[in-house]
Amino acid sequence: MKILLTGATGYIGSSVLDVLRAHGHDVVAPVRSADAAQKATAAGATAVVGDVTDADWFTPLLEGVDAAIHTAAPGDGTAPQFDSAVADAVIAAFGGTGKPYIHTGGLWIHGPSDDLTEQTPFHPPAIVAWREEVESRLAAADLALTIVEPGIVHGHGAGIPAMLGSAPRDGEGRLTVIGDGTQHWATVHVDDLAELYVRVIERSEPVGRVLGLSGHNATVTELGEALADGPVAAEGVEASRARLGAPFADALMLDQQGRGEKARSLGWTPTRPSLLQEIRAGAYGSAAQG
Repeated sequence: MKILLTGATGYIGSSVLDVLRAHGHDVVAPVRSADAAQKATAAGATAVVGDVTDADWFTPLLEGVDAAIHTAAPGDGTAPQFDSAVADAVIAAFGGTGKPYIHTGGLWIHGPSDDLTEQTPFHPPAIVAWREEVESRLAAADLALTIVEPGIVHGHGAGIPAMLGSAPRDGEGRLTVIGDGTQHWATVHVDDLAELYVRVIERSEPVGRVLGLSGHNATVTELGEALADGPVAAEGVEASRARLGAPFADALMLDQQGRGEKARSLGWTPTRPSLLQEIRAGAYGSAAQG
């Protein structure tokens, strides 16, 4: 298939691009700069420089492909406007066509739960509260829609877990962990996640909402102890909110666990190391007390 992939040079998107190319698909990668175009081209995509929030530019690009996967995520606080614009273009180009579209959501929209499934009600923290309106609009349109909801994405020493080692130390020199440290993070390796996207896009029918989870749900304290190779200290809720900003900290302090059974029912089998295993193997460096 000829598949449009947003975010093709990003953390998740670059891994998705690799799997799509390995499966023999032609990939069109809208990018914002010449540098990003070079990177996407080197990875095997056909890069097109432009702005996906420009409907007059992006809608015709979508009309020329067989399917689309949206993984791009701006890091400048404009995500609500960005995803809304992408949704508008997808609805205009793909509505009524039956062409498959995968939209990237996120597990945080469900709020805390010790048994997350696709049916878990929404209870989002403020940082992702906007997602519900965009996703509801996509679901109401005549689209062959799948929404993939990754957990905390890890792999290759990157993603949110890379920030754990830069947390402050307490008065005894111990690494501190976000909040009280008892919260579980539901996780997925970026390369396993990429294979889920491709498995879904190759299906003859969309699957609605699907959680991308490895089934590994370590606590933040367990992750910190592995990184520090020893005891850690809780930073505390208010201290974490002050350091990271309340919206981001509140999301990172969500206690979430899940297995991703629906994804497994589609034939997806995550095989990469867990985040805890990666930390213990040194993939995220060391925060051992000197």
